[in-house]
Amino acid sequence: MNRKPIRKAVFPVAGLGTRFLPATKASPKEMLPIVDKPLIQYAAEEAEEAGLRQLIFITGRAKRSIEDHFDKAYELEMALQRSGKEKLLEIVQNILPPEVSCIYIRQAEALGLGHAVRCAQPAVGEEAFAVLLADDLIRGTSKGAIAQLSALYERFGCSVLCVEEVPPEETHRYGIVQTKPGPQGTLRVVSIVEKPAPETAPSNLAVIGRYLLSPRIFAKLDQTPRGANGEIQLTDAISALLQEELVLAHPLQGKRYDCGSKLGYLKAQVEYGLAHGELREAFRQYLRTQRF
Repeated sequence: MNRKPIRKAVFPVAGLGTRFLPATKASPKEMLPIVDKPLIQYAAEEAEEAGLRQLIFITGRAKRSIEDHFDKAYELEMALQRSGKEKLLEIVQNILPPEVSCIYIRQAEALGLGHAVRCAQPAVGEEAFAVLLADDLIRGTSKGAIAQLSALYERFGCSVLCVEEVPPEETHRYGIVQTKPGPQGTLRVVSIVEKPAPETAPSNLAVIGRYLLSPRIFAKLDQTPRGANGEIQLTDAISALLQEELVLAHPLQGKRYDCGSKLGYLKAQVEYGLAHGELREAFRQYLRTQRF
């Protein structure tokens, strides 16, 4: 069946990033660099590579640098051009291809991920859309996580959650799903619980920061009361949605770095540094010579 392709991606970037203070006091956590690119650019590139052409950023106070990053920098480009730094000029001019557009929507209050997604409704309309959390940095295999979810949407026309097995003692950090066999070898979500204790978790299959959601989620978010910490939980809305529609779980094909934690961020720095074409040999040699 031919379905309308996914065109829009939502990036909730209004969080305060308190785990990285003081680095995030005046700069968004999404602008923290992994080698030479900020986290938000990796996420935007993943969406663009999957064919999405409209990027919707749900922002808050002190997030202007994200908008500036994806905007044209006339003074910088002129300076690079005058100094003959053509390679750097090309990098700056091609952060996103010209056919990709950006929309910025202010989230006036930090009322949780569900509220941030609901703020995107005027720009999303009645289309299925992707949600990417930039602090989950994902290296796909043959294709990125959003491309993997989009392929399932094209087959089944339903919401898809990217999931990953986590240690049982860490279920309290994630939304956890219970699944059963779905159509054509897929996993159907039958329940989802936000941050359950290990002894009550239905599984150790955690939802990570990539979602592909039916527009019906907005109606469910409108009906979702505030939960823990006075926030509107996306998990609660998905729980209501799966009572009416098919929702699939897709085990991630690739590697996730939890860059919302300092340890995960450091791991990503090391592994991306070792894979960087310009740096990898020198960096590898440096690591070999160190005694930690």
